[in-house]
Amino acid sequence: MDIKHYNQAPKRDATFITPPNLIKGKVGSGGLSEQILRRAQKLLETHTADFAPLADIYLSRMMESIEKAENPDEDDSLEDLITAILLPCVQLKANGAMFHYQLITRIADRFVQFMEVVERLDKETIEIAKAYHSTIKIVVAGKIKGDGGKQGDALVDELNGACMRYFDKHRDTIDFGKNI
Repeated sequence: MDIKHYNQAPKRDATFITPPNLIKGKVGSGGLSEQILRRAQKLLETHTADFAPLADIYLSRMMESIEKAENPDEDDSLEDLITAILLPCVQLKANGAMFHYQLITRIADRFVQFMEVVERLDKETIEIAKAYHSTIKIVVAGKIKGDGGKQGDALVDELNGACMRYFDKHRDTIDFGKNI
């Protein structure tokens, strides 16, 4: 079974913006030598910077956005609320593997896919968002590097299951072909 986007039609399209590469314009084009690439790869593999302070910033922003979605102002749009929750999680996804927290990247990726297809921020979607937040926070606090092994797989499976149960429960009220 393909569970990408939890078997839902994507509701939001990503917009790719290619900014002008000012540095490339100044220095020209060309590749990097094998030696530079090897040194850069070694640095990525052996760096020991602590991910927790950065992750805590993103987790705090994510929770602030979840709390705002629980009690939105009347001028808050659904898309703005969803984007505010998504952006810190996208950063966790992007940075997790770089700091050797592949499990965080996997968990954040699944949450991003969930949020890309939800049609509303109801009590259940907020609870799912909190579950993802709590799980990522536990992984960071426990310094669970790598993929988390069997326990990591079990965590991801349980979160996936919660999302699938949500969509199964709301099957009759979801417009599967509609973009928001």
